[in-house]
Amino acid sequence: MEDAQVGWIAAIIIGGIAGWLAGMFMKSSHGIVLNIVLGVVGAILANFLLGVIGISLGGWIGYLIAGFIGACILVALGRFIKR
Repeated sequence: MEDAQVGWIAAIIIGGIAGWLAGMFMKSSHGIVLNIVLGVVGAILANFLLGVIGISLGGWIGYLIAGFIGACILVALGRFIKR
């Protein structure tokens, strides 16, 4: 999270937006708290995975994109496990 240069409060806000967008995109029905968690954890996960292949996203927009990608991955993974 330090690489993205986004503070903790901003990470929660951006993570909430990313989680909400991912919920809308993936057509899942989660509450706002789970959306925030999915967005923040998803951003951390996506930043790690993108870093492995050499892509670095920074700033608010990069964190939002990474959060969206990561939250979509987590929603899909949750659906897979739930089956």
